Amino acid sequence: MENINYGFHRKVHIKCGNYHLKLGTRTYIMGILNVTPDSFSDGGEYTNIDVAIKRAKDMVSYGADIIDVGGESTRPGADEVGTDREIGRVLPVVKRLIEEINVPISVDTYKAQVAEKVLEAGAHIINDVWGLQRDANMASVVARYNVPVIMMHNQKGTEYRKDIMEEICGFFKKSIDIALEAGIKKENIILDPGIGFGKTPEQNMVVMSRLGELNDLGYPILLGTSRKSMIGKILDLPAKERVEGTLATTVMGIIQGIDIVRVHDIKENLRAAKVTDAIVRSL
Repeated sequence: MENINYGFHRKVHIKCGNYHLKLGTRTYIMGILNVTPDSFSDGGEYTNIDVAIKRAKDMVSYGADIIDVGGESTRPGADEVGTDREIGRVLPVVKRLIEEINVPISVDTYKAQVAEKVLEAGAHIINDVWGLQRDANMASVVARYNVPVIMMHNQKGTEYRKDIMEEICGFFKKSIDIALEAGIKKENIILDPGIGFGKTPEQNMVVMSRLGELNDLGYPILLGTSRKSMIGKILDLPAKERVEGTLATTVMGIIQGIDIVRVHDIKENLRAAKVTDAIVRSL
């Protein structure tokens, strides 16, 4: 029987304001806080600011290391939200979270104007689902505030002319070039393969099985599979009944070298991560 090819967990120290993420030592848990009416799993649940803040506090109490605030649904087919409306959704939440919880705050946006507003207010991380390739001003904003940026792979449609991992790596190389040329520090770059974005469920499964190939790029990796359609297709279950399926992908990701998981269900994923870390990171 062949040995499992465990991913390489490089040690990277990322500074997020007064917070420090010591990646490589354990898997970090990013809690999802969607303040949108139409997100695929929890749309409409946290549009009230007080409810959103309580949810964030609950996630921190369950063990979330980062809270990721999103003001525009990025599910397939969702309507785009104007900049002013997105700012109106996320900025009040970000301001209160910075005052009331003690973990880094990430904002899920691909718009430079939104990033500018939330970073000015004190947000610590930008999570760009278009990998700095949608808004030409995003990279310069991130560089000016000297914050970490999560660059996700994305594309319109699901057609790949070459091997899918080859194309994802090519996308990332372009994003990395954009980042470095804008002055974003290498240690502030995190990559996300974009499970569920520009990919069929079958393509997502291929990417999941080959996550370890992304380690060759030399950057930390975030994995976001929580409750997604790939899991729903396999289990034939609605979004809120996909916890166990999400845990399976979390474990698979850690084995292949990922550093952060972006999830809805904090307690369950934290427990799965702790057990997997104890086995994999001790080797």
